[in-house]
Amino acid sequence: MRLALFDKGRLGVVDGDDLVDVTERLADRGTPGPAGALHHYIETTVRDGAVALDLTGLPRVPLTEVDLEAPLPRPGKIIGAPVNYLDHKAEMEYTTSIADLGVFLKANSSVIGPGQDVLLPYTDKRTDQEGELGVVIGRTARHVSADKALDHVFGYTCVLDITVRSGEDRSTRKSFDTFTPLGPWVVTADDIADPDTLGLRCDVGGETRQRTTTADLIFGVRELIAYTSSVMTLHPGDVIATGTPAGVGPLSHGDRIVLDIEQVGRLEVGVDGSRALPYAHRPGSRVR
Repeated sequence: MRLALFDKGRLGVVDGDDLVDVTERLADRGTPGPAGALHHYIETTVRDGAVALDLTGLPRVPLTEVDLEAPLPRPGKIIGAPVNYLDHKAEMEYTTSIADLGVFLKANSSVIGPGQDVLLPYTDKRTDQEGELGVVIGRTARHVSADKALDHVFGYTCVLDITVRSGEDRSTRKSFDTFTPLGPWVVTADDIADPDTLGLRCDVGGETRQRTTTADLIFGVRELIAYTSSVMTLHPGDVIATGTPAGVGPLSHGDRIVLDIEQVGRLEVGVDGSRALPYAHRPGSRVR
């Protein structure tokens, strides 16, 4: 099942080329907050595998006629996995990997949805795309084993972890507004037999920069959930970005970024550098 937000926060199920509006059918679950209708659905649904929704008699609209939004506009946490592909470790000449670095947090205010623009903050600092598989937590997880990890997954989505190559801490460089494009929907876990076998491709400006399979992750999805849950409690609606492969590169004004993940979906966003400033003009740059 593919679940999407559209047209100012309505919740829909993608069915072929149509979107079936299930918003009213879930009205008895209460009113969604700022985290959105899908997050509310995840939090208020006791999951034992995928929860089917009866689509009989519900209104349908062609996907081409709706405005898709970020399926999780304000996740409780966005957790990043640094250096989780060996080829990315090699291209960046890192001496460490996720096994040494652990995980980091991104601001949930950095989320945007399909068709929106990544805003470049600086004119003279490189800002890169990083295409990643996103894991959406469905059940509270604390100290779960790798063998039981997938029992705590609600579904999967596409994530772009946009990153400024400057000197600040990782969480700062990756938390600018618009730096976490998410979508176009969440595919429930029952539709993905094994998240560690998915093909991933990321194009920028019509050229392929990244192509891999999640089989090449250093910490696979199961191990990543187990490790992360040993550090922090994972709650329904949290998102884990599983790491990026080799091929990260600079973004320019007017670029289109397209991330395709097998069995998950296709996320496309633009790039806008019209409001970028010189790095030396950032607030606090003269404070010593």
